[in-house]
Amino acid sequence: MDAITLLKDDHKTVNRLFHEFEKTGKRAQATQRKLVAQMIRELSVHADIEERIFYPAVISEVEGQEATALESLEEHHVVKWLLSELQGRDPSDERFKAKVSVLIELVRHHVEEEEKELFPAVRRALGRKRLAEIGDALQAAKRTAPTMPHPRAPDTPPANTVVGVLAGAVDRAREAVGNIGH
Repeated sequence: MDAITLLKDDHKTVNRLFHEFEKTGKRAQATQRKLVAQMIRELSVHADIEERIFYPAVISEVEGQEATALESLEEHHVVKWLLSELQGRDPSDERFKAKVSVLIELVRHHVEEEEKELFPAVRRALGRKRLAEIGDALQAAKRTAPTMPHPRAPDTPPANTVVGVLAGAVDRAREAVGNIGH
């Protein structure tokens, strides 16, 4: 699959979760908890694969986009902190909805910049074959990516590759243990 298509599909998935959350009422705390858990998983995986595969390719192969990729890494860092603060937080907490609102605003801004500025530059600079190679690598990386936020973990190669795979294994083991008996 084309890398940009894969990343845009992830963006659509997360935006759908955001819309569902925004439609919930004050009494829909179980639904809000479930939607935020899905946001945490989706955004954790997406951030990891971009940081491990996509941004390094952009920095090394797309002239003039290093600053954009580095800004994106910083936006990911803030998103991961918000996700870690939302993880396990009860929807009845007075700051829960405010944190989700900030998360949604930040991610929507990030997605808009990527889709309007970065992705067109990447598409122009890299051919269809290279975008397909990166897309295949992104798809493969999803299988080992962390499913929970790790804001203190490195976000650039080579350390993020090792830590990401290890964190992904630990996250998936925690999920498996948490789902035993459910």
